Amino acid sequence: MTLWPETASGILVDGRLRAAEAGREFETVNPATEAVLGRAADAGPADMSEAIAAARRAFDESSWPRDVGFRVHCLRQLSAALRAHADELRDITIAEAGAPRMLTHGPQLDIPVADLEWFADLADSYTWTDDLGTAEPMGIPSRRRVRREPAGVVGAITPWNFPHQINFAKLGPALAAGNTLVLKPAPDTPWCAAVVGRIIAEETDIPPGVVNVVTSSEHTLGTQLAEDPRVDVISFTGSTATGSAVMSTAARTVKRVFLELGGKSAYVVLDDADLAEACATAGFTVCTHAGQGCALTTRLLVPRDRVEEAVEACAATMRGIEPGDPADPGTVCGPLISGRQRDRVEDYLKLAADEGGRIVCGGRRPPEHEKGFYIEPTLIAGLGNDARVSREEIFGPVLVVIGHDGDDDAVRIANDSPYGLSGTVHGTDTERAHAVADRLRTGTVSVNGGLWYSADAPFGGYKQSGIGREMGVAGFEEYLETKLVAEPA
Repeated sequence: MTLWPETASGILVDGRLRAAEAGREFETVNPATEAVLGRAADAGPADMSEAIAAARRAFDESSWPRDVGFRVHCLRQLSAALRAHADELRDITIAEAGAPRMLTHGPQLDIPVADLEWFADLADSYTWTDDLGTAEPMGIPSRRRVRREPAGVVGAITPWNFPHQINFAKLGPALAAGNTLVLKPAPDTPWCAAVVGRIIAEETDIPPGVVNVVTSSEHTLGTQLAEDPRVDVISFTGSTATGSAVMSTAARTVKRVFLELGGKSAYVVLDDADLAEACATAGFTVCTHAGQGCALTTRLLVPRDRVEEAVEACAATMRGIEPGDPADPGTVCGPLISGRQRDRVEDYLKLAADEGGRIVCGGRRPPEHEKGFYIEPTLIAGLGNDARVSREEIFGPVLVVIGHDGDDDAVRIANDSPYGLSGTVHGTDTERAHAVADRLRTGTVSVNGGLWYSADAPFGGYKQSGIGREMGVAGFEEYLETKLVAEPA
């Protein structure tokens, strides 16, 4: 089977690839060239209702929720099939998501595909039943067992920035736990999801209805998943504003909701740190995938008496990172996903100037790219933590430098945010750096370059960065219900 260029193969509903209602399609665009790549199925409410019905039937009427061994087999089979198509998937991801090729060998493709094996192994070894032993509540000797069971039908709503990583971070644990699923990907990256649906339908033993993929140009079609009583769990990754709306809608039918939302994470540099190293790392990090990562550290907190030194060090790194063709193996900073997103970033850069900030480097469309949704890596200085560009998620290659007056002040500034997704602490004294990390109200923290991203590591946020955890055992258990069974002893 050749995936490229036949990626507009339709939506996947009840094991069958088909066109959307009335044959509707929409264009998908290459963000590096602004050229139309092709077309994808443009599903509507009737299509979504059919997908939900298929997932409901597969959960209620098939052996999928109870057959752990078969689920393990199917996940391993899917991982192998995806690996067999890695080169084609890589090209699709670069073209549609604007993902730098180097990242497709990591979190944009290869790692999440391999992570499906980890969830298969977890399901295979997981303790599904715990024996609580015998007790005598109200004088009645009873033996109790705690059973963990799949939650039911999962509605997975995913964004465009890391499509495979986020799609598989939901699909892997949900299927391993025994659920069925309806995946609604972002309108900007429909092919990345549709092609996986095709592989599932044609190259795996996953039964009809267990996985359904519904592509659409409508951002709001995911609302249907949140409001439909046939759906038991909503797993959403995206903006905080949309996540709040999804949560409100899901509350009407008292669904379980997992939310992985926005971030404005702080990179805290202590006064004993190697400032040049820390600033180079912070500057490089925020340019990765054009800054389109919710957990990227976009606020750099440095000792106040060394702010200008830090600004110079950051600018030296960021000026050396040129936005480039994502197909080039050496590109770190590719394009933004769309003209709409580029306009949004540019609006924030204008706002920074209006608020009294100084654009140290970048701040414009690179003149060498007449086409493509590119923005130069941009460093902003001269603003405090109360500025909007210091508080709101920009989702571009933009870093704000803020001065602090010691560890306590750095912690105060880092925590003075509606978000709490990630963070970094950099300092020579490891014990002191960990003490600062322990006080940050965030779901993940890197100390001196430690990497927290892994299949076995739970990921999620505090405050308005979300509810629940994805990945790891904690992420797997988001898709389980707990049942206690008692019988006379």
